[in-house]
Amino acid sequence: MLSKIELTKYILLHSGNKHHDAQDIIISAQKLSIDIFEYFIFRMGINEQIIYQFAAKYCALPFSEFVPQDLEVVTNNIRFDDLGSLDSFSAKLFDREIIFIAPDINKILALSEQVKAQTHKSINICIVPKRALRAAIIKSNQPKLIDEARQRLARHWPYASAHLDLTIPARLIFLFSLILIIAAVILPPPSFTPILLPLLIVLFLLPAWFRIAALFELFYTEKKPNTNMLDDIHLPIYSILIPLRDEAQMVEQLTKAMQALDYPPEKLDIKFIVEQASPKTVKAIENTLQENPNFELVVVPPYAPHTKPKALDYALPMVRGEYLVIYDAEDIPQKDQLRLAATRFYNEPSIDCVQAELVIDNAKESWLTTLFAAEYSGLFGVMLPALARWNFPMPLGGTSNHFRVQSLYEVGGWDAFNVTEDADLGVRLSRLRYKTGTLASYTYEEAPVSLSAWMAQRTRWMKGWMQTFIVHNRFAKQFLRDAGWKNFLAFQIYVGSLIISAPLHTLFLIAIIIRFITIGNFGFQQGDIWLFLQLFILVVGYIATISHSIAGVMRLKNQRLSLALFTLPIYWALSGIAAFLAAYELMVKPYFWAKTKHGISKKRKH
Repeated sequence: MLSKIELTKYILLHSGNKHHDAQDIIISAQKLSIDIFEYFIFRMGINEQIIYQFAAKYCALPFSEFVPQDLEVVTNNIRFDDLGSLDSFSAKLFDREIIFIAPDINKILALSEQVKAQTHKSINICIVPKRALRAAIIKSNQPKLIDEARQRLARHWPYASAHLDLTIPARLIFLFSLILIIAAVILPPPSFTPILLPLLIVLFLLPAWFRIAALFELFYTEKKPNTNMLDDIHLPIYSILIPLRDEAQMVEQLTKAMQALDYPPEKLDIKFIVEQASPKTVKAIENTLQENPNFELVVVPPYAPHTKPKALDYALPMVRGEYLVIYDAEDIPQKDQLRLAATRFYNEPSIDCVQAELVIDNAKESWLTTLFAAEYSGLFGVMLPALARWNFPMPLGGTSNHFRVQSLYEVGGWDAFNVTEDADLGVRLSRLRYKTGTLASYTYEEAPVSLSAWMAQRTRWMKGWMQTFIVHNRFAKQFLRDAGWKNFLAFQIYVGSLIISAPLHTLFLIAIIIRFITIGNFGFQQGDIWLFLQLFILVVGYIATISHSIAGVMRLKNQRLSLALFTLPIYWALSGIAAFLAAYELMVKPYFWAKTKHGISKKRKH
């Protein structure tokens, strides 16, 4: 019987590593709880193709560098969500059925015994490298993968899908209501003024209370655990999904960021998900595959909608990890982020998702990037940790959110038709009573440098929040039953304020400027108590938001950014313009994804 030692020695000899001791390698692989072939690839740098080629030769089985294209794949008994864990599949070549397999060393040994026991004519098995096998699985399942990417959520949860619930009547009702509320606040008749106060309280004071209460939660901000983090042996496979479109210039930086992660390379499943319409990006990734065996390229066919969540849903069935994280093209996560997240999941079995903190590292590049960085510091450093502690619906960031893969499947993955899939997914996690938290780890990002790029991104965000608000309120009674009163109201107040506060601020600013130009003052009249109350409510809302940003930048020890916060009203006015553009896009092109170009900044710190 062929033994592990014999096969290990044979591969070492033919790969130019004959001086290594086979017994030591077997023991080392066992200590790390990995297959010997994985030890060869990730710990010794032996080419995967060489390993499988000589393993096949030693046990008298045919070998191929790739799976021939256009074969008729036999899909019987294949569970679609298990595609990532498959190590073999059957295909018909002319009148014969051939099993293509990328086995571990134990299966190689078992196959060798089958070969000895049967005639060579009855063995229709071909050994292929794992990466080639997975590429063939994606290729052969492409129609079903794209169908699942577009329809999975609608089939799984038809009452929370933008594909089904973002109807024209629903959008018209939303926009009419939005216009009505803004008009009631901006242009109230004198008789309506006393009734206006409750509306202003809901629109401004309640969201302000959220933000002020979050400031007190800073005393309980998530800290890195004092307990030891999991060692290499106990760490599970971790999948990383990196969606890219027209970002060939970012591949080198991304490669370095992934290589720098403090996580055993044999337990990393890194998938670059690239649109087929981005040939330069595809080529740049292909150039990195040879030197990085845990990198894989997933090419997404050109089917609408052309969104990031559709690309993520396309790759989801192929992930091999127990946990999963999303990174964007410009992301540079702290080296220990994955190990920290895995330890958190291990120590807290009840938690299903954790959001790492996004930090802008080109804050000093311009006024716009400074305000963007301050905004992020308030959101990810102050607001989201508070929402997590209160167990309220938490709109996730578009990157650096870590999931238990099983939980992600259970909530239906991402909404391929929602342009802020992160916020929507956070709400769905809450509706199904899944627990979301924050992670004491930074991911460094690049803020948009130009005003046009910033406006396009902010318009998409505003449109996505509108989509999310409409979709989850379309069947409000069901939403209430799912989430409960507390989370239902928290969603209305927080997400509603994200949508309405910016356009209201912009119109108020315009009205004040017009008053000053035409009247010579701000229109104050003695005894006009209602006007003063309205202004008081607005000022409280502004102070709460500014305090958020100040607390965020001080927490990150970026106090120099605080001076720029006095110009926040101008920044909010720009957000208001983005909100109006978003309302327009919501009607004419609701699923359009305005892509933010990365790699523009020349002043990144990391």
